[in-house]
Amino acid sequence: MCDYSLHAVASRPAEVGETLITTTFPGTSTRGFASEREPEVAVCMLPGTELAFAENVRYDRRWIWTREVNFRVGKFGVTDPLALDQHHDAIEFPDGSRVLVTLLCGGQRVSVLQLPVVRELKESAPSFTGISAATPVSAR
Repeated sequence: MCDYSLHAVASRPAEVGETLITTTFPGTSTRGFASEREPEVAVCMLPGTELAFAENVRYDRRWIWTREVNFRVGKFGVTDPLALDQHHDAIEFPDGSRVLVTLLCGGQRVSVLQLPVVRELKESAPSFTGISAATPVSAR
């Protein structure tokens, strides 16, 4: 997902193994993830995407002081998705704490370790009318 305020920004899905940076997107005050090759394109993630940061995660509340989480791994998730007009994208850390993606300090490097398993609905198997289970089917 990409947060609601990034809907006017070009985006693409995350890929396993790529390294991203945290950045503020032009024309918005929202921070998110982007590739260094395409800093203006938001990289969107599905809830459950596993991430590894190069250093302990730093964030701020748009104040002078930054804070640090003593973890380098986390899982992308969404907080309170039904609440309108607020940021929902967050990183959840092993101790259960969360930091909104838009609060992450810019310039941090993060690798996409694993994407969540998404089950696709399979089309129903074709039926073979008039053929019983005991009737052999030839390749002819």
